[in-house]
Amino acid sequence: MRISILTMTPEFFGDFLRTPVISRSVQADRLAIEVIDFRDYVQGSFRKVDDSPYGGGRGMIIRCEPVINALEVVRTPESKTILLCPGGAKYSQKQARILSGEKHLILICGHYEGFDARIYEYVDETLSIGDYILTGGELAAMVVADSVVRLLKGSLREGSADEESFESGLLEYPQYTRPAEFRGKAVPDVLISGNHEAIRKWREEQALARTKRERPDLLGETNKDKESL
Repeated sequence: MRISILTMTPEFFGDFLRTPVISRSVQADRLAIEVIDFRDYVQGSFRKVDDSPYGGGRGMIIRCEPVINALEVVRTPESKTILLCPGGAKYSQKQARILSGEKHLILICGHYEGFDARIYEYVDETLSIGDYILTGGELAAMVVADSVVRLLKGSLREGSADEESFESGLLEYPQYTRPAEFRGKAVPDVLISGNHEAIRKWREEQALARTKRERPDLLGETNKDKESL
């Protein structure tokens, strides 16, 4: 997979590119990732990427020239172009799974009060990581990139991502490790029983109970059958 991140603040991504899952995937040739400063694609020595909105209003708007110029250089016929903005569709694990099957993702990071509306005509979709406002789309781009890369074959230990929260429509069941008892709190007996079927059933019950308690909104139409467990 190839990921291209278009931003006006490429310095945000230095440490991110060195994180284990990203760097390991790059070293194993599973991933090629690049951070592109779209200020390099605007005319003029000041590399001005923002301007006041027509019609008045507070704040500055990202101009269409630098973003579209950069996009036209980077994009190929197999690219999937995503603009990260508060008004986009809410990002989910299901969407991460879909994007992990793409050959080339282009993530465009917003800033200021938003984009010149003509930029939207050049993207395939818009995404938001939540109903709140960030200073820029760089953190959102990291979230999307990390969630996608960790799903690439070989990025994690085989099967590690299969039973995580949201993969089955439920939150993940509680997990424990050594010591078996700590400050009077013991690991549930079933987990050390060696009975794999009982463990499987316990985990399923606990996942459903946790979801009902903490995220009942996840129990939609697809999980109605699980509510009777």
